[in-house]
Amino acid sequence: MNKAELIDAVAARFDHSKRDVTEIVEAFLDETKKAVVRGEKVAVSGFGVFESQARKARLGRNPRTGETVKIKATKLPKFRPGAEFKAVVSGAKKIVAKAPVKKAAPVKKAAPVKKAAPVKKAAPVKKAAPVKKAAPVKKAAPVKKAAPVKKAAPVKKAAPVKKAAPVKKAAPVKKAAPAKKAVAKK
Repeated sequence: MNKAELIDAVAARFDHSKRDVTEIVEAFLDETKKAVVRGEKVAVSGFGVFESQARKARLGRNPRTGETVKIKATKLPKFRPGAEFKAVVSGAKKIVAKAPVKKAAPVKKAAPVKKAAPVKKAAPVKKAAPVKKAAPVKKAAPVKKAAPVKKAAPVKKAAPVKKAAPVKKAAPVKKAAPAKKAVAKK
């Protein structure tokens, strides 16, 4: 899928014009590029992290001549996929399509606002009646002590398990002596 196909798919899913979706996709890509150039990470939850990676200057070899060549230090863009993205690609998780958002009806201009009537002064507040004192709180009955807990009897150790006697090999089976053929007499 290329960028144009992505824009078509999103425009169809949300029933928006391709022009609006193109502006949104372009804005997302531009802001992501600007942030990565500044050295910031752009983390899209469930999708992944865009960041820059610095490479130090090093020596390399020209593959044709075998000559040593100096390679300048540089920065490269890097993308690390998120756990949810990995799970979807591996087939461990299915993508749940959310219902498309319908376009809102165009907003009509509101009627001009009329001036409010002047506010009248409120009547003076009366003083509240004095609060009566509450009855004194009674003391709770004393708590009884619980009976002492008895110690459990000590656990006896199990008798050691005896090893089984080794299995003896069976005596080899002897072959029977071959039967002698009887010679027939005439």
